[in-house]
Amino acid sequence: MNEEREMIFKNNIRSGSSLNSFNLQFMQEFKNKGAVNDHLANERTYLAWIRTSLGIMVFGFVVVKFSLFIKQIPLLLGKADLLPQKGYSSFLGIVIVLVGAITAILSYIRYRQTEKQLRTGQYEHSSGLITVLTGFILLVSIFLVAYLIQST
Repeated sequence: MNEEREMIFKNNIRSGSSLNSFNLQFMQEFKNKGAVNDHLANERTYLAWIRTSLGIMVFGFVVVKFSLFIKQIPLLLGKADLLPQKGYSSFLGIVIVLVGAITAILSYIRYRQTEKQLRTGQYEHSSGLITVLTGFILLVSIFLVAYLIQST
């Protein structure tokens, strides 16, 4: 690539072109390959998705542990006959943890795809991960509202 730039520079000088045309060509080539800021922004976005996936997993963990805590309260009070027989919160918490792990995997895949696109200069925006995660959060919230209404 450096040889190409050198040839463009020499051709511009021989033809009497100003350095401005060389600078324009160089800047266009630099833009197409993805600037350093683009790569850093991609990395920051990936790290934000990792924080999001960790938050989702922690929430799922808390749901499972709280479910276990609720099941143990009657035992602590000496009222074993009040043990809840069914409940979906443990299952829901495990599913939430799995979704957090899947989010981490998908965010890594998206990070690598964006990195490759920036290197080749052919970036294409994709909102698939955002759409899937938003849909999941909507389903979980509907399920939680229905569960809370049923249990009260």
